[in-house]
Amino acid sequence: MRTLSVLLLAAALLLLGTPAAHPADNGSWSVQPASGPSGERPSLYLFAAPGTTLTDKVTVTNKTAKPLTLRLYAADAYNTPRDGGFAVRDRGEKQRSVGAWARTDRDTVTVGPKASVTVPLTITVPDNAEPGDHPGALIALDERVEATRRGALAVGVRRAVGARIHLRVNGPTVPALSVEDLRIEQDRPLVPGTGTSRAVISYTLHNRGNVTLAPAVALRAEGLFGRTLLERGLTKLPAELLPRQQVRLTETWDGAPQLDRAEVELTATAEGTRESAAVTFLAVPWLLAGVLALLAAAGGALWARARRRPTRDD
Repeated sequence: MRTLSVLLLAAALLLLGTPAAHPADNGSWSVQPASGPSGERPSLYLFAAPGTTLTDKVTVTNKTAKPLTLRLYAADAYNTPRDGGFAVRDRGEKQRSVGAWARTDRDTVTVGPKASVTVPLTITVPDNAEPGDHPGALIALDERVEATRRGALAVGVRRAVGARIHLRVNGPTVPALSVEDLRIEQDRPLVPGTGTSRAVISYTLHNRGNVTLAPAVALRAEGLFGRTLLERGLTKLPAELLPRQQVRLTETWDGAPQLDRAEVELTATAEGTRESAAVTFLAVPWLLAGVLALLAAAGGALWARARRRPTRDD
């Protein structure tokens, strides 16, 4: 029986979709910024100039009936390659941004049953910090491994909860969104009209700027004689595309034409930025393509044979 050790950070962080509107909570413990004059804060929203030091506080609450000891650390955020979800670096990974700048006054905290502990947090922004957004989180990790099963695997799981940190360093903000490596793969029947065809459109969405973007993507396909074959707004997108992050995404086009030539254009927009990319889509039924290939090969062979035929002098 295989044993797999897994560190789960995303589940309790509410990292997929829009930013959490409530404190990060997994049912056993929660992490949230300490309440301020205006009440409860779901995340830390901070602004700072390079070379300055920020101080704040985070409250860790134990919701169980037993004492709980948790490891505290800060981590940089990133977009997951699979779907662009918001995730954070592991404690053992190199932290380059807010994960390297943020520190609590202790590495571990022990919280009594049904109790809370407020921990001071210091963020030291270096003099050479790049302007723009530096997303991350403060993580409270239970280092104990819980045994569970995932199908045929015995899995060891360590649970964590994190409060998001949204830090913007003062300076020029540069929104820059690009669409890269646009491709189309076709799946069509051998004989036209005998089945359903579809195309899979894949592309890379790249945030080349220094601010977090909420991208919107529109897909349009125009066939011969200017006919509109497809026009839709895409929904399978990351809610937040973090600075200098890129994700590979796909969109399925069911009922794609089996015989046509189209220009497929994908346009990505976010606040302050817009960019498009296009690719040619050539749909030829496999049977027709095979016949054309055979005719081309036969024609080529006849032409080559004619060139090799010796000429006779009259």
